[in-house]
Amino acid sequence: MIDIHNHILPGVDDGASSLTESMAMAREAVKEGIDTIIATPHHKNGEFTNTAEQIIGAVEYLNHKLQEENISVQVLPGQETRIYGEMLEDLEKGELLPLNKTSGYVFVELPTEHVPRYTTQLLFDMQISGYKPIIVHPERNHELMESPDKLYRLVKNGALTQITAGSITGKTGKKVQKFAYQLLEANLTHFIGSDAHGVKKRSFYMREALADIKKHVGNHMTYQLMENNEAIVSGHGVYMDPPERIAMKKKWGIFSK
Repeated sequence: MIDIHNHILPGVDDGASSLTESMAMAREAVKEGIDTIIATPHHKNGEFTNTAEQIIGAVEYLNHKLQEENISVQVLPGQETRIYGEMLEDLEKGELLPLNKTSGYVFVELPTEHVPRYTTQLLFDMQISGYKPIIVHPERNHELMESPDKLYRLVKNGALTQITAGSITGKTGKKVQKFAYQLLEANLTHFIGSDAHGVKKRSFYMREALADIKKHVGNHMTYQLMENNEAIVSGHGVYMDPPERIAMKKKWGIFSK
């Protein structure tokens, strides 16, 4: 299994605080059935700055330590960048880092409370330039929760999204959990990631989340999420079912009354 969203690099953001904690996270990943992790430290979120060069160096260091300890997890470089107006320019200058360096898939983190006005244009411009933007954890964005049609239009225009395993398992509350399932049912999300920050705090929950999705949504979506995760590493195309408007669906998810 591949985890495409993870804060395993030691001492770079609010994830693993030390090498010891990074190693503990890697051992937990093995228990979850994860053999490949894309490390995606925060960048330009108002608190942390992690450049492409710094991340690549930290990934090389951590892989060396994992090999020394015979922990069978490979770490690949990535970045979770908070959206800003010059993202495309900085991508083209090599200052931002697509997942696994050369995949072209780029994590885009929206502010928790809102969706900036320039989001639609920026994601369109990124696609025109050959990049594939992935909006991370849209189920936790307050504006999208209140106005899901805004996400529908972004996906309809070619943007991709990634939900978080902990959202599916209810670790971030029932409201977020319900919206995450609505996104799955409406084909408005394409990847799943742990967004793990540690072993005890915000852990992986990948195996549990996939089992829940299989039970409540079905095998098709479960395998689609896993295969799309693998596509980022293998270079294969991502599978997308046509998106639907949540407001037009008669069934509003398994947790509706």
